[in-house]
Amino acid sequence: MPPVGDRQTGARDKGREVQAMFAAIAPRYDLLNRVLSLGVDRLWRREAAREALARHPRRILDVATGTGDFALELKARAPQAEVVGSDFVPEMLDLAREKAHARHLNLRLEEGDALNLPYPDGSFDAVTCAFGFRNFADYARGLAEMWRVLAPGGRLVILEFPPPRPGLFGSLFRFYFRHLLPRVGALVSGNAGAYTYLPESTLAFLDPDRLAQLMRATGFHTRHRLLTFGIAAIHVGDKG
Repeated sequence: MPPVGDRQTGARDKGREVQAMFAAIAPRYDLLNRVLSLGVDRLWRREAAREALARHPRRILDVATGTGDFALELKARAPQAEVVGSDFVPEMLDLAREKAHARHLNLRLEEGDALNLPYPDGSFDAVTCAFGFRNFADYARGLAEMWRVLAPGGRLVILEFPPPRPGLFGSLFRFYFRHLLPRVGALVSGNAGAYTYLPESTLAFLDPDRLAQLMRATGFHTRHRLLTFGIAAIHVGDKG
């Protein structure tokens, strides 16, 4: 095991690389999500929002909010709740603010590092993270921070791409991820590196059982379910 200092340096380096990459593709990010998922990502967000809002939270934090799609979904479904979107890519947050203004939805959108959230302990009744968790440089640290800012009885919801499952569909999806997605992404965004990173980060990500174990080790009572033949997964973690 490398020294702690080396791990922290590696985490900072990965964080800077991911930040720069998403800043570069921010203007085309939403279009690419629609094209590459054939619009199914909207259905996944709706399902995840139902889980996040099941306990009628008053304050919600959306970590790695990006261009704000999931935070906007939450606010539209729970207009009485205070929704805060946090991300460390200013270019993404600028787009989120434009979308919130266009939809007349009042969100707080703030810069923040998911591994060092700028909020007091127990600040939120629900914490969410949609398609951002696999980009964390330290999964355990990220979960610990989300646990910290959750109030007792609060709920964490993570929506993420797990690695493709064994079998024919998983093999087809793996081929799509490795060979077709980077080409389509590069064509639409002009950034080949970003859409080489996407499949690599998914293939290297924790499978759903391992993520559930890590959530339980943090203290959460967990459950998860797969969506659309296992392309996406919703993880629910309750704090007490």
